[in-house]
Amino acid sequence: MNLANKITITRIFLVPVFLFFLLVKVPYGNLIATVIFSLAALTDSLDGYIARSRNQVTKFGKFLDPLADKLIVTAALVALVELRKVPSWLVVIILAREFAITGLRAVAASEGNVIAASNWGKAKTVTQIVAIIACLIELKYNLYIMYLATIITIISGVDYILKNKKSINSKE
Repeated sequence: MNLANKITITRIFLVPVFLFFLLVKVPYGNLIATVIFSLAALTDSLDGYIARSRNQVTKFGKFLDPLADKLIVTAALVALVELRKVPSWLVVIILAREFAITGLRAVAASEGNVIAASNWGKAKTVTQIVAIIACLIELKYNLYIMYLATIITIISGVDYILKNKKSINSKE
């Protein structure tokens, strides 16, 4: 197993650790959870960079990396709802987009097509991470940042759908 995949797997194993520190009352738990989430978010870029720079991109990594991203973001958003820091309707919108685009990618992949990340998709990821961190550290305008992340999430989803109509309209 290459280094990039090990980093991705580590990110997955950080999910329950992150949740523990966020949801269990322990000294400095929120701060530790924020650091863990931030590190996990940073390693998302790192594993891809390492895989590409070392020419070690694998099918396993292509599958695992987006899964790891969705696990940490979903865990954080659901926990923030539980902690009453984010309205559930925002999280439902964000997660609905994630499921829809994951489904779209699966359909495209079954036809031999790969849907690459778009600029809107990258902006969505960055704004979601910033919004989650803002909520974790209880930044003054954190909810507005989460609204922005939700809007960019919607735009990103619409962008993917419009750019990939062929996969949506294809017949069996």
